[in-house]
Amino acid sequence: MLRTQKKEEGPVDINLEQYRVFYQVGNCGSVTAAAKKLCVSQPAVSQAVRQLERELGSELFVRTSRGVRMTQAGELLYRHVSEGLQSILTGEQAVRRLGSLEDGEVRIGASDMTLRFFLLPFLEKFHESYPGVKVKVTNGPTPETLEILAAGGIDFGVVTAPSQTIPDDSWKPVRPVQDCFIAGSRFAALAGRVLSYRELEKLPLICLEKNTSSRRFLDEYLAGRQVRLTPEFELATSDMIVQFAARNMGIGCVAEDFAAEEREKGHVFALAFEEGLPVRQMCVVTDNRLPLSPAARRLLEMMEGQNINTDYEEYK
Repeated sequence: MLRTQKKEEGPVDINLEQYRVFYQVGNCGSVTAAAKKLCVSQPAVSQAVRQLERELGSELFVRTSRGVRMTQAGELLYRHVSEGLQSILTGEQAVRRLGSLEDGEVRIGASDMTLRFFLLPFLEKFHESYPGVKVKVTNGPTPETLEILAAGGIDFGVVTAPSQTIPDDSWKPVRPVQDCFIAGSRFAALAGRVLSYRELEKLPLICLEKNTSSRRFLDEYLAGRQVRLTPEFELATSDMIVQFAARNMGIGCVAEDFAAEEREKGHVFALAFEEGLPVRQMCVVTDNRLPLSPAARRLLEMMEGQNINTDYEEYK
């Protein structure tokens, strides 16, 4: 309801429909033509106009032999009503475009690993299907992604959970992650041996920086076995860890996906241990307190519609 005020009187209610009727009468210059366009009776149109005139305390139309003509007050009101209705129509069209995914934006937070080994194919498919939707990816480690999500800066995050235990229903596992230790030819004597994690304390290590969930997971897991790592290199990306290991600069710890290509080429090999590192999970994490945009909801539906977790048993 729109509220207006007569001179020297209290506030009154004017229905937005009365302004719509007024606009059509002014636009058509005829009560009959306006009634036809609005699909209502001519008396209903006349009554709406008279009611609006009473509420505003001004005559808006005068009758002529050809229909109606706006008064000075009518012309003034028409200019404002026309702008308002056009703004409403523009808003309606914008909302419909969002709903039909002709327009809009989806904001995602992802780490290098989740973006490369899970999210990228879905983004490619989504962009092909909805080219009008802008996709914004904020790249960063899991802790940073979770902070941005909590602040409402992204629609959802694709992160790496510390272990198979998923915190709550806002975390949905989508792909397993298996970590491994790799080494180059300089450490060939370790190939074929079954090592204990305590032996890592005597070896040059290459790890991710401490502000990542992968490094936190590794430190906590080994601390539970009374092993404390003191890496010689702490790097920002897993790709660089693989390259450092291939150049014999130390023993690297990465997800198996990152090391696959260099292992196939024979540049690095995986070390064997008495106890394998636990499987972790890539997860899609949302904030249940915040509504998802239509674009974000559709992308999640595309991701959930794929058999993206079928090889999980191989990692158990």
